Formats: sequence, structure tokens, C-alpha cells
Amino acid sequence: MQITNVLVATNHLNALGGSETFVYTLIEALIKRSNIHVEYFTLHKGIVSKNIEEVLGVSYMTKPKYDVIFANHNTTIPYLHKKGFTIQICHGIFPVLEQPSPLANAHISISQEVQSHLAKKGFNSLIVLNGININRFYPAKPINKTLTNVLSLCKTKEANNVIKEACKISGVHFVEANMHKKKTWNVEEVINEADIVVGLGRSAYEAMSCGRPVIVFDDRTYFESMGDGYIRNILGLSIQNNCSGRYSKTTYTPALLASEMLKYKQEDGVYFKNFALKELNIDIMVDRYIEYWKSIERAMVERKKNYWIILLKKHTTPKLRANIKRLFEKN
Repeated sequence: MQITNVLVATNHLNALGGSETFVYTLIEALIKRSNIHVEYFTLHKGIVSKNIEEVLGVSYMTKPKYDVIFANHNTTIPYLHKKGFTIQICHGIFPVLEQPSPLANAHISISQEVQSHLAKKGFNSLIVLNGININRFYPAKPINKTLTNVLSLCKTKEANNVIKEACKISGVHFVEANMHKKKTWNVEEVINEADIVVGLGRSAYEAMSCGRPVIVFDDRTYFESMGDGYIRNILGLSIQNNCSGRYSKTTYTPALLASEMLKYKQEDGVYFKNFALKELNIDIMVDRYIEYWKSIERAMVERKKNYWIILLKKHTTPKLRANIKRLFEKN
């Protein structure tokens, strides 16, 4: 049972965000495998699809059929589900695009929280964490012994104002890298200039992979301001909610956030990097995707085989059943 042709799909690739960079990272990992041909599909082309084509050399969908389709966002699945075995990768619980599609053959959840959300809707899923290209996101520069620079990867003015005031209280330098204001493709370069990174989800994972301690906090439009703070001692718990802040659900004032910054230790950078190597490596995640597909395919073949065996037992002679049994055993 071998995958030859793979399609990676997502609703949009015309902006820089978590889902877009995930798709790029997934394609990066897939094309390294010599036995797999990869193409992509999106409803909205842009800066990321341009890099997929020009940097990675991957084409927009050309084939009528694929062995497996890794689909992000439920809007892509009505266009694609007849083209191959479709696995929807669900990245959140609130956005409409992340809700499970009944047209998908299987589902993957990127956190325990997402898996529970899908289960409540009647969908089984496998948990596979959000994968990072650890060769791109690595500690290119050591962090300081004492906290000096804090980077915000938060997307709202409200969140950045809180972080900026917290930095003033702590007497440290504040840098904002808001992807909505300024598109920064090489965000790893900005991360590697910081000692602490403040953000959620994929932003936090990329920072960990660069060996940067993380403060989980943001103020998003689709849920109230909250965070888990400096997550060194609660990383496993925060991960269950995709480092979204919904584990602790703490509302941070500038003073409270400044107190979280006091927890900074230089050696924590090594702890976060080691975690990323073991748990966030995109190559390991792709292995799990492929094995998940194979396990479902094996189960489907076995069910089909058992169905025919039962049917044939009811409607065939002993001699014909013996011949059919030999045929199954041979194959």
C-alpha cells in the first residue's frame, strides 16, 4: 500500500498566517520523499502559493485522481472529495472553516481540544500536533542570560498595547511583528532576535523550535483576551489547547504579564527546543499522516474482504468456496 500522488489543499494562500505556513511546511516535508508526487489546491492564490510554485516547484492541481488529499478548511472538500481519499486536518474549534466536513473520509485534529470538539459533532479523529520545519526554525542566535528583548507575534492592537506596557514595566525592549500590518516571510529571523516570544498556536511552536521561551497570550476577535502565560511548567497542558490560552484562561494586565516575564531563564530555551525536536517535527507528523491513511485503507480492505467471504458462504458450493479461499490466500 503505497502513496504516489498527494494533493494538499487549503481555502486561501493569499496571506501570511498559521494555516498558510502550515500548508507550505507540509508540502516542504512531502516533496523530500522521492516516492511521492505533490500538488496543491486553493480557492485563493497569493503570496504563499507563489512561493509554493516558485520556491518549492510544486504545481497547482493537474490530476483527476490522487491517492490521498490532505485538506485544510472545509470549503475545499466539496471540490475535491471525489478525487481521492480525503483527510481533513482541523486546526481550531471556533472558525467556520475549521469545522469538520462529512464529505471527508477521515479527520486529523491538531490538539486534544480539537479532537474533543470533533467528537461532540460525531467525528472520530487522530491527534497530530502542528508540525514545524525544524531545519528552518532553529536557534540561529543564543538568547541572553537576562531578559532583554521581547517579540510579539500577536495580531491585534489591544494585545500589543498590553505587551508593550508590560515591557516598559520590565525594562526590556519590545518588538512587534504583526503579519497583518507587514508581511514577513522570514519570520524565523525576527524570532531569533528575541529572548521571549509572545503569541498563540503556531507562532508559539515556531518560537519553541528556535529555542525561545514562550508566553502564550493574545487578544483575538473570535474569543476574549486570555493566555497561559510563561508556559515552561505547563507546556503539556497548554499544548492540549494548541497553546491558545484556553487552558489557564487568564486575563493579563500589563503588570501581570510583566510578572510572567520575570520567570524567564536562559536554560529554558534548550527545554523548548528539545520539545520541538521530539514533538513538533513536521517529518514525524507526515509519517503519522501516512500511517493513519494506511491503517484506514487496511481496515477498509479487510471489511470488504470479510463482506465477500460472508456473502460467498451463503451463496456458493463447497468446491467454489475452496477455490475462492485459495484465491484470497494467494493475494
